[in-house]
Amino acid sequence: MDKLLIKGPAKLSGSVEISGSKNAALPILMATLLAEEPVKLSNVPHLMDVTTTLHLLGSMGVGIMFDDQRQIEIDASVVSNLEAPYELVKTMRASILVLGPLMSRFGQARVSLPGGCAIGSRPVNLHIEGIKQMGAIIDVADGYINARLPEGLSRLQGADITMEMVTVTGTENLLMAAVLAEGTTTLRNAAQEPEVTDLAQFLVKMGAQISGIGTDTLVITGVQRLLGVCYSVIPDRIEAGTYLAAAAVTGSKVTVKKVEPQHLKAVVEKFREAGADVSCTADSITLDMQGRTLKPVSIVTDPYPLFPTDMQAQFLVMNTLAEGQGEVTETIFENRFMHVNELMRMGANIEIKGNTAISS
Repeated sequence: MDKLLIKGPAKLSGSVEISGSKNAALPILMATLLAEEPVKLSNVPHLMDVTTTLHLLGSMGVGIMFDDQRQIEIDASVVSNLEAPYELVKTMRASILVLGPLMSRFGQARVSLPGGCAIGSRPVNLHIEGIKQMGAIIDVADGYINARLPEGLSRLQGADITMEMVTVTGTENLLMAAVLAEGTTTLRNAAQEPEVTDLAQFLVKMGAQISGIGTDTLVITGVQRLLGVCYSVIPDRIEAGTYLAAAAVTGSKVTVKKVEPQHLKAVVEKFREAGADVSCTADSITLDMQGRTLKPVSIVTDPYPLFPTDMQAQFLVMNTLAEGQGEVTETIFENRFMHVNELMRMGANIEIKGNTAISS
């Protein structure tokens, strides 16, 4: 698709079912490398990053099949190649997530350094240092992470690891590295995002022993093997929040279905602060902005359960249309206000001060 042509103004109405979460699906797809039996996954979104991940797994010799229910069956009982090449990794940062599973199950991996991100530096040193603490020998050369176990070790070793900053992919990689390690691994300052929790619950269903799920301290006792299971990926909370934001800026009423409202608690609170009427059921959220005045809000992005960085652009747009001044402060990534110049071309009044965008 070369472009989208939008003709406005227009009102939105009705309901929409939310897709599976990409950020949950990608690590779960990588985690199938840990299983010695076929795994069936459902609610996996049809996106380019998912296709790239499946190509990556296929290049390793993993069997992949689709059934008529849109489930994906992944058979990693035989893995013939332990390398993630640059050609497949360069467009998708999540490719780094094969490092943990390959080291956990096979004790060897060669993974290209990732690319595919234009929102600032997202270093992988925490992944590398954590796996080193578990006994791996790792060197980085010619754009590749080369990892192996030293002679005399057949498996990674449990370790007490404190991550110096909260990192979602770092937590996921080390979690997957630990599930087949010998002994107990403790991950401190772990990310608490729903996508991390979904990965942990998937691993537990396969037979992993993990406690502290949903907290900032994960304790993993290594097991000998993981088994095949059927698993459904959680809904995409950012997709849901984006549809709700679209209703807010158009003065409309929209219901998002097949969601987990608790994953959007911080976002829902800000929608209400912006003047919207928001109601929730067990698996839906309805936002009604009909006849209401949009109010500016101030938000600060922070790791879950606080306000997600992936929703700040949507709220910045809301602030440009609200009556009054609102501030959006980005604390997770640098270079994440690239959309501001385009909004200003459309007539938005936005001032950038450091890592804060002020709309009026």
